[in-house]
Amino acid sequence: MNSNSIDMNNERPSISDFISLCKVKVVSLIMLTAIIGMFLATPGLPPWHLVLLGSIGIALASMSAATFNHIIDQKIDEAMSRTENRPLPEGKMSTRSALIFGLLLGTTGIAILIIGVNLLTAALTLFALIGYAVFYTLYLKRATPQNIVIGGAAGAAPPLLGWTTITNSIDPGALLLFLIIFIWTPPHFWALAIHRRDEYAKVNIPMLPVTHGHEYTRVQILLYTILLVVITLLPYLTGMSGLIYLAGALLLGIVFLYFAIRLLKSPEDKQLPMRTFGYSINYLMLLFIILLVDHYYPFHLKDLLQ
Repeated sequence: MNSNSIDMNNERPSISDFISLCKVKVVSLIMLTAIIGMFLATPGLPPWHLVLLGSIGIALASMSAATFNHIIDQKIDEAMSRTENRPLPEGKMSTRSALIFGLLLGTTGIAILIIGVNLLTAALTLFALIGYAVFYTLYLKRATPQNIVIGGAAGAAPPLLGWTTITNSIDPGALLLFLIIFIWTPPHFWALAIHRRDEYAKVNIPMLPVTHGHEYTRVQILLYTILLVVITLLPYLTGMSGLIYLAGALLLGIVFLYFAIRLLKSPEDKQLPMRTFGYSINYLMLLFIILLVDHYYPFHLKDLLQ
């Protein structure tokens, strides 16, 4: 059922419908990287009020972007089995209700950041919200097979936003965290796109497996994964982190490379793309957690020599 066919007088969206618009699982990963960015931004513990207000503001803005994604993509969602049960294609709420909800989340989140955090974080968060909800979802997603590469800049913003919440400045460490997620995004998402290739083709979304085929996409996943492993060494090489992080990053990266190589060598394994997608989520979570542990319990080569 299309949401536009709802009788507005009979509309009764539930709390769970509104929560579904927020993409809570995705926002949870976003917030993990944002909050860790806050802690990495300072040698000690960050001010609790900035962590609290920054987290609330960034989370609300992220949920707003997710809601606008639902609104813009509802026609596509109707035709895809992965998304056909979302509230808008199911007709559980109207586009108007979702729009009001998204605007309320976004304006509240940005207002909290302006009043309680700083203008830089508020501006960057607003830019990321618009970049994902409008520039990526409305234009890039439908325009180019490089959509996820270019649009990945918005998804890579959370640790940068967390960092600026504490420092009110864009520092090299924050940009390095941004770069890690930016490079991680294509192999992460293309693994899912391989699995959902036919559905994207049905709705004319030019994801890389649709426009260039599975084999080309698998090669790109491997190349980006190699680049990701190299990029994740930079926190250690620049002195931002120590041996604990280096060991963790190498181990996680080797496993990611294993999945990427298997994707290329075993195209007949239909379950492997989703297994790779699932690992990529755990990879990013663990990488940032190890960064945090290393930040407060640093261990360097000189410690081994003493």
